[in-house]
Amino acid sequence: MGNRWWAAPVAAAAVALLAAACGSTSSPSSSSGSGGSTGGTTSSGSSSASGITTASTSKGTVLVNSKGRTLYWFAIDTPTSSKCNAACVKFWPPVVGQPSMASGASISGKFGTIKRSNGQTQATYDGHPLYTFVSDTKSGDVHGNDINTSGGLWWAMTPSGAKLTGAASPKSSKSKSSGGGGYGY
Repeated sequence: MGNRWWAAPVAAAAVALLAAACGSTSSPSSSSGSGGSTGGTTSSGSSSASGITTASTSKGTVLVNSKGRTLYWFAIDTPTSSKCNAACVKFWPPVVGQPSMASGASISGKFGTIKRSNGQTQATYDGHPLYTFVSDTKSGDVHGNDINTSGGLWWAMTPSGAKLTGAASPKSSKSKSSGGGGYGY
């Protein structure tokens, strides 16, 4: 009976620890060195392809996922393959699964998919594999626009497929190195 004073703080700490362990994480991890998570789940950093719509940002109108996060395309990708693998996907998680437009959205481009090197299905828009950017933490962020890293330029996906004008901050150097941009990748 003399030890009851510590029971409430210990129980509260245990509940907090359990909640943290069960909650989703915002930092992506890679379960495969060739392209991120396996399967179609979004728990390891990949973004779901359902509910794509448009949103207005400080730089212009872009495509966004169901959570309002800006979608990006990588200039060195091809319509049939992603060039963002290994360490790249930690910063540029692929949008996985069969893409679908959000209810009520009107997007004229063509959605499709490719198979990533790890077998995962990645969403495309007008022939561009789609990604999100980990430094975009809230709706309307376009911090990944016009960044040169991982061997090429990254652009926010506009409804027309044109490059989004206006550079997002922080702006990277325009070097061809895979470590540009000050993001450590």
